Amino acid sequence: MSKLENKNVLVTAGAQGIGKAITKNLIDAGANVAIHYFSSADTALELVAYAEEKGRKAIALSADLTKDVEASQLVQQAAEHLGGLNILINNAGSLVGRKWLHEMDATFWHKVMDINLTSMMFITKAAEPMLAENECSSIVNLASLAGRKGGHPGSLAYSTSKGAILTFTRALSNELGPKGIRVNAIAPGLILGTSFHKTHTSKKSADQTTATIPIGRAGNAEDVARTVAFLASEYDGFITGATIDINGGVYA
Repeated sequence: MSKLENKNVLVTAGAQGIGKAITKNLIDAGANVAIHYFSSADTALELVAYAEEKGRKAIALSADLTKDVEASQLVQQAAEHLGGLNILINNAGSLVGRKWLHEMDATFWHKVMDINLTSMMFITKAAEPMLAENECSSIVNLASLAGRKGGHPGSLAYSTSKGAILTFTRALSNELGPKGIRVNAIAPGLILGTSFHKTHTSKKSADQTTATIPIGRAGNAEDVARTVAFLASEYDGFITGATIDINGGVYA
């Protein structure tokens, strides 16, 4: 993790749930951070204060990443404050709600795709020139086990968008590799203790899923944050176009 010392990182949705754990882990590893948030202003500011106490540069920035202009402005502000950009963590995303195929409408479908996939394209497109200015840079995209297995009923749009992120990652690694930018993804399984699962997963469903996990427990945000920090620290490594599964052995 010493490779992260003084590296400049932008974390989208970096102030709640898994994003918060990722941001804190990166700060502890010595990175400077730009923390994007949509509604978690108080937590974002707390993380900025935490980073500054450790002598790191930090800034909290709000933006609707489904809008190209706002995504571009966010990246510009982050790079200006930190003094460049070495690493991008694409963490923003949401299930939004559960809809079966017979309930699906264009508005809901496009909303899920925009939040999970289009926003990732916008922010990555804006960050690419700044990442390419460095000899080696790294992008880590957050997908989901749902993108591997198809998810539970009612998560058709979400699972499709997360599966697309896996392909987006592979394609982007081919495109950006010659520019010295590594692109990888992680696919978390059941990660309890986050607002995502508190909102969209019942205790009964969580218990049933946990019972099928070979390692015998559900995951937590720290499990994900450690893996993200590893891939981020490999900005000069040989891993690119890969997806690391974090699910306790459910998908092997």
